[in-house]
Amino acid sequence: MQLLLPPLIIFILILSAFSFRVWSDVVCRNGQDARSKVAYTLIVNKYSKPRPAIFNTIEAAINTIPPNNDQWVRVFISPGIYNEKVSLLQNNCIFLEGKGRHLTIITYNDHEATDQSATFTSYGENVIVKGITFKPKIKQAVAARIYGDKSAFYGCGFIGFQDTLWDATGRHYYKNCYIEGGVDFIWGNGQSIYEVAHSGSLFSPDSVSYVTAQGRSSPYETSGFVFRLGAVFGTGKIFLGRAYGPYSRVIFHGTTLGRAVAPEGWNEWNSKGHEDKLTYAEVDCKGPGSDKSKRVKWMKKLRPSELHQFSKSRFINQNRWLESQPV
Repeated sequence: MQLLLPPLIIFILILSAFSFRVWSDVVCRNGQDARSKVAYTLIVNKYSKPRPAIFNTIEAAINTIPPNNDQWVRVFISPGIYNEKVSLLQNNCIFLEGKGRHLTIITYNDHEATDQSATFTSYGENVIVKGITFKPKIKQAVAARIYGDKSAFYGCGFIGFQDTLWDATGRHYYKNCYIEGGVDFIWGNGQSIYEVAHSGSLFSPDSVSYVTAQGRSSPYETSGFVFRLGAVFGTGKIFLGRAYGPYSRVIFHGTTLGRAVAPEGWNEWNSKGHEDKLTYAEVDCKGPGSDKSKRVKWMKKLRPSELHQFSKSRFINQNRWLESQPV
């Protein structure tokens, strides 16, 4: 996230902050295959000869899926490095499945502006991505930006430096993912749980980095980032988050914090003097960076009843959409 965003980008972010409640609740129908729940599978293999249902590019396969699709469709992406920009604009009920984050990699070289640089963009509802890494070729570019509600990522990688993962709006679930960056590399106004996610901040010893920049802008917004288990590690001085929004909310629960985590832990950024509005908390964390004796005095202490509000069932999975996925 650039420190000074152009007015148009700021306008887009403000609109997105209020869009969550008015989205339609898209429901995906299961396909004929009772076991997999998908209607059909498209195969992408950059090394094969194109023929029906087999494509050389991911975008070509996606373009065959009707807009506003309401049945689960799997796009299986064979191992390889795919140099293309992938966008799900009006594509709902899509399951992108790679062979593993070390084998299926999507990369692109685009850096016109933050809101145009993403290698992967998703606006659709009910999107699943499994076993894929997104890695822009430019140092300061977005690996993935996620606007769609009810989006889930399993065993994926997001590799970048600044603004790696734009977790923009909607309810999102990240499980067993690896996220790497340096400056605000998990940012946006999403309502998300990162479960057993590993965040890496790779720097020279004299550098400062920020894991999160969460953009909650009012006490009425339901957004926030919740990290359960996993680890934060790297070199230099790592802050767990800084306030991109005046009501920014980030919670680490049971996470292993490496020795590079700054003693202060958190940064108020533009909310200096209004720190009481921020919700930054660490619960049952461990590791050499988990010592809270020198943390900022305004870090929140959550009671068990308050922490329960940020459990998977209460925070993002109220209508059990995760259980209906073909994973």
